[in-house]
Amino acid sequence: MNAISRSPLPENFLALPIKSTKILSPRIQFTNPQNPFNSRLPVPRFSIDSSKSPTPVTPIEPPPLVVVGSANADIYVEIDRLPEEGETISAKSGQTLAGGKGANQACCGGKLEYPTYFVGQVGEDAHGKLITAALEDGGVRLDHLATVAAAPTGHAVVMLQSGGQNSIIIVGGANMNCWPDALSDSDLEVIRNAGIVLLQREIPDSVNIQVAKAARSAGVPVILDAGGVDAPIPQELLDHVDIFSPNESELSRLTGCPTESFEQIGQAVEKCYKMGVKQVLVKLGDKGSAFFTQGEKPIRQSIISAAEVLDTTGAGDTFTASFAVALVEGKSKEECLKFAAAAASLCVQVKGAIPSMPDRESVLNLLQSV
Repeated sequence: MNAISRSPLPENFLALPIKSTKILSPRIQFTNPQNPFNSRLPVPRFSIDSSKSPTPVTPIEPPPLVVVGSANADIYVEIDRLPEEGETISAKSGQTLAGGKGANQACCGGKLEYPTYFVGQVGEDAHGKLITAALEDGGVRLDHLATVAAAPTGHAVVMLQSGGQNSIIIVGGANMNCWPDALSDSDLEVIRNAGIVLLQREIPDSVNIQVAKAARSAGVPVILDAGGVDAPIPQELLDHVDIFSPNESELSRLTGCPTESFEQIGQAVEKCYKMGVKQVLVKLGDKGSAFFTQGEKPIRQSIISAAEVLDTTGAGDTFTASFAVALVEGKSKEECLKFAAAAASLCVQVKGAIPSMPDRESVLNLLQSV
């Protein structure tokens, strides 16, 4: 499938964008001299002879965001409340939209106009075609999206209640089955040449471990979103993760610590440090977010209020992916948190996961107004 090239973030992302501008973004602090994207960028060559035209300079694209993860068809039912045991209730509406934590994050990167690849699997069914079309429309490069015959596309039932809160039931399908024992050389190559890699827990741990090891070997930073399977995280995976990103409830479940106050959240993060992760990005819902680095003072970011909250599905994925985009483009952690808060604020104002991912111009315009 044809890739869609996108322009990276302007040097000052708080300024209004000039869409035609192409800016080469620096790698962040994780470097490896063997990674070709760490080499020096070529400089323009000029001719002294006025009769000769200067040698044209071909723009060099920054190292991509690579998302490895799940793709789901989200079956939405809009209800006033959850049914009680043995009860049948009627939904006000229902529809099927593209989603899945991996696909959500990849589409967010694409809509933010950063070059983004998605590595994942769908089945040979209508849901697979729905997801593929949504990712293409979002500007995601699908060279590494596999279609498998032996499993259906993953799907989820999203029970959307008034006020935008939701409860979700996931059926793994191709997300959890039919992965090769070893990822292909082609998949590993795009991972090693990435600027940053995003993982979640809606695919097998064995796949995430392969990806994280390959990225670490090439000096590519890895962000692990804790969302997905509610189970202990293998130490082998945590050992190869640079930034661990749970939400408040995931942090509590994984550490066994309460997270009702910021002090308690800090204590839970200390347990993450003991698990081997040195940087923790915590999503706190309507209380904002915080970035913790071992030995440093945490950085806090409040929410950017939404005019109306219609659906929180995909808001965490939008936050994590937009944080990753800002980070790989060389922004400070404070700037990354603010950029992500703006993207998440726009996300919750639209129903659906992938349909709610904001474009870059909308995020920048919101940042201009706050």
